[in-house]
Amino acid sequence: MKKIIVNAGPFRFVGRLEEEKAPRTCERFIELLPFRNKVIHSRWSGEAVWIPLGDFDTGLTFENHTSHASRGDILLYPGGFSETEFLFVYGSSIFASKMGQLAGNHFFTLLEGHEHLEAFGKLVLWEGAQDIEFSLADN
Repeated sequence: MKKIIVNAGPFRFVGRLEEEKAPRTCERFIELLPFRNKVIHSRWSGEAVWIPLGDFDTGLTFENHTSHASRGDILLYPGGFSETEFLFVYGSSIFASKMGQLAGNHFFTLLEGHEHLEAFGKLVLWEGAQDIEFSLADN
């Protein structure tokens, strides 16, 4: 099981890749590591933050996709009806955009740091964009 470290604003999370359920998405994500960007609060998806990637072509289709992610899940929307993006769920969420409801590939689940999820989401909501970095953990 590959673990990923997520440094998000002042918080640190650890999660696992869902390699059995979303193997192609996990493989593509690993190719991007270390991945650094900004995370902003979602506009339509409820208690979630997102990383917009515009027209970035992931080369992926849907696998293990859902609109109803759980707290601590990270989804990758591979593009199509809306722009390519990561959705990082910190509370109640239904994945959507101005085009309507979306489904993203659930490829990553947090294992550690759940106690900071609400504070992280509210920080992004009230203070604005935060730095985020994903890197492979030394197992």
